[in-house]
Amino acid sequence: GARINEFLIPPILFPKGSYYVGYSNMYNYYGFTDQIFQTFYVLNTSRQRERTICGTPFKLVKISPKRIYGLDNIKISGSEIIVSDRERTLVDLIYFPDPVGGLKKAFEILEKEISSGKPNIKKLIKYTIRFPAVSTRKRIGFVLDQCGVPEKILVPLEKSIKKTALITLYGSKSRKGTIDNKWKVIIDAP
Repeated sequence: GARINEFLIPPILFPKGSYYVGYSNMYNYYGFTDQIFQTFYVLNTSRQRERTICGTPFKLVKISPKRIYGLDNIKISGSEIIVSDRERTLVDLIYFPDPVGGLKKAFEILEKEISSGKPNIKKLIKYTIRFPAVSTRKRIGFVLDQCGVPEKILVPLEKSIKKTALITLYGSKSRKGTIDNKWKVIIDAP
């Protein structure tokens, strides 16, 4: 039978302003990766569960309302679907890099995006500062710095991580590596 477009499901499940389609589907949508993903992620403020709808596995991920921002509407078959915009999807990519194969790959995608000039850097920084997970803020700051983003644009992001503990860049348990004091990261082996 004809496959129903997965994007049409979330607006039926959740009221506007309480969900967005994100993670792997949007990594593919914006061309961060060519991988086609089976699982369809809907981030929302009320439900955490997995269910299969019309043969597609849906993962409903419960998040804090603080994380419902940086969104865009796309129209599909006359329905409005709320999705993460390009910059917000990049923040999520560093927070949840598993679908693309981990942080090393996610950093490469972020670097490629920045050098392509597609994302709005100021918007990306604004979204990063708002993101509750401090380790994600540090990792993005570190990568932006490596990409030569001007210091004056990075200052507010730097301020947001000032008085925090060190984390490992690639998330390894071993705390061996060079310390980057500016971003409070230990550059471990990927």
